[in-house]
Amino acid sequence: MDLTVRPRRLRSSETLRRMVRETRLSPASLIYPMFVMDGKDKVEEIPSLPGQFRYTVDRMEEELFLLKEAGVSQVMLFGIPDRKDEVGSQAYDPNGVVQRALHRAREVCPDLYLITDVCMCEYTSHGHCGVLCGKDVDNDRTLELLARTALSHAQAGADMVAPSDMMDGRVAAIRRMLDEEGFIRTPIMSYSVKFASSFYGPFRDAAGSAPSFGDRKSYQMDYHNRREALKEALLDVQEGADILMVKPAMSYLDLVREVKDATTLPLAVYSVSGEYAMVKAAAEKGWIDEERIFCEMAVSAFRAGADLYITYYAKELARFIKEGRIG
Repeated sequence: MDLTVRPRRLRSSETLRRMVRETRLSPASLIYPMFVMDGKDKVEEIPSLPGQFRYTVDRMEEELFLLKEAGVSQVMLFGIPDRKDEVGSQAYDPNGVVQRALHRAREVCPDLYLITDVCMCEYTSHGHCGVLCGKDVDNDRTLELLARTALSHAQAGADMVAPSDMMDGRVAAIRRMLDEEGFIRTPIMSYSVKFASSFYGPFRDAAGSAPSFGDRKSYQMDYHNRREALKEALLDVQEGADILMVKPAMSYLDLVREVKDATTLPLAVYSVSGEYAMVKAAAEKGWIDEERIFCEMAVSAFRAGADLYITYYAKELARFIKEGRIG
């Protein structure tokens, strides 16, 4: 046949395929979510997240060293306190679990970049992401506590704070308090487009953060909505966010692309616990090739427009990138 254009020419060898690859990964783009808990000398495997653990502050350095060795330099900390109350006071306690974890991480791995999740759900006795007024979360009363939490993290050594609560106006409230207290260089990575998703189940098990009544649909987003996602992202840009996020990843890549095209800020994507757990479960059954699946999932997020990828597979991906097996 007389074919002038033959796309297969550029697929004829591994070297050539790598030369013309459009989407490239780097360990610098990976963020590892890590759970720290109150107590002493404990490492607990999370049943619904095989291979993931909760660490007391005095044991967390074991994982930090493994991350550093793998080439992962960015860690996002989630706290699990022993004591919870109606207003989540351990979230903004200067001696809270995340605050102590930040001090410890600074001591043992000073070159790691430390990001903290800013929310109330792990700290409230009712499991909702803010202060209650009856059975509803009081948006405006919660803003003050979120801002205090972010400030306490910055004071303890956080490089970046990441509010995940989905309260209206929280980016502006946090930015204002950080600036007033002299933390003008501390960036905010906002969970801008966070859906009320069924993919969060294993995380709630890991963090003990399931709501004791109702659900989070009055503040997390309806997954049917596309325009609302853009509205939320653009509002966070106006309020002073430095990085935006879409969460979850796998089922929302259309919105990753849309947010990327509509804004100029770096964009993070969170490959959440349910995505990880499904891959692990299917791999255990022998139904899929785990390594190829999580590599393909990561590439799909970057291809859709992600600049940063939050994943429980960060160590494995970083190693594969260094070995030339992905990237």
